[in-house]
Amino acid sequence: MRALLARFPRLSTTLPRAALPLQETPVERWRVDDVTLLIKRDDLTSPALGGNKARALELLLAGGAPSRPLLTVGATGSTHALSVAAHGAALGLLTQVITWPQETHAVADATAVRMRALADVTAARSVLRAYLRVAWRRMTRSVHWIPAGGSVALGALGHVDAALELAEQLARTGEAMPDTIVLPLGSGGTTAGLLVGLALAGARTRVVGVRVVPGVVANRSRILRLAQRTRTLLASLAGEPIPAPDRSRLEIEHSAFGGAYGRETDAARRAARLLREAGGPLLESTYSAKAFAAALARTRRAPDERVLFWLTFDGRWLPTALDYPTSPPVR
Repeated sequence: MRALLARFPRLSTTLPRAALPLQETPVERWRVDDVTLLIKRDDLTSPALGGNKARALELLLAGGAPSRPLLTVGATGSTHALSVAAHGAALGLLTQVITWPQETHAVADATAVRMRALADVTAARSVLRAYLRVAWRRMTRSVHWIPAGGSVALGALGHVDAALELAEQLARTGEAMPDTIVLPLGSGGTTAGLLVGLALAGARTRVVGVRVVPGVVANRSRILRLAQRTRTLLASLAGEPIPAPDRSRLEIEHSAFGGAYGRETDAARRAARLLREAGGPLLESTYSAKAFAAALARTRRAPDERVLFWLTFDGRWLPTALDYPTSPPVR
């Protein structure tokens, strides 16, 4: 939260934070399949388990206590639920996860195995049943609730900070802000936070959310409402007015979804392989590879557009058997 705290010093007293070892993540320029684009390496937010969820959890885990287990919900291969369990364990907190089924693949299976090693996992037969279990547990037990995806206004503040961090990084090197940021769009906390943060930075950058979940979850009105709640919360905590995000700068790309949550697509598999063959980080086909495929396609269509791909998935912990063949990187 360094960038946001520097902008609003009052937050040091009004915004509690958990003691997570978060770090500034680099911006890299990669040449992939004859396309050059920037990548914000948010897979490296934390030394142990990075990814975009760590930024939200720095705020959502504040006030956690060993006497109150963390409770969250997600699909069987939810990287959010895994992040809650891993970062909670690092703080000495127990985690309970209630899951629902999803179309599976190797990364989701590996995530589920690691999550069961770190958390008390209860499997429900559907999303509805999972949330009914959540409601009952919250009514009958003392728990610390972490919403699905961490996508509430408090969690989204972590991504307001991320947008300011990006602006500072590029300013230090004399580079202009990208014309477009492309990222996967799930529960929407990262997208909403970036919209607010870019408005704070005075940037005209377009945010393209590549939908990887059903439209009832990932849609324009829901993201804009979350951005407005985030802005309102920040204004209250900072004691200052916050500029409104430009609604026209949000785009949602629907074509990458594939018809079901967790369903792999040929385009995603190919994009993940291309990045690995260029020496880049591992992507998974549920979220990050679908968004990266869209980023590559956008850059090909408009080669003069400066595109930045926001990498939200940390694959460093995955078994090497799930990796793609690599060759030396081309920078």
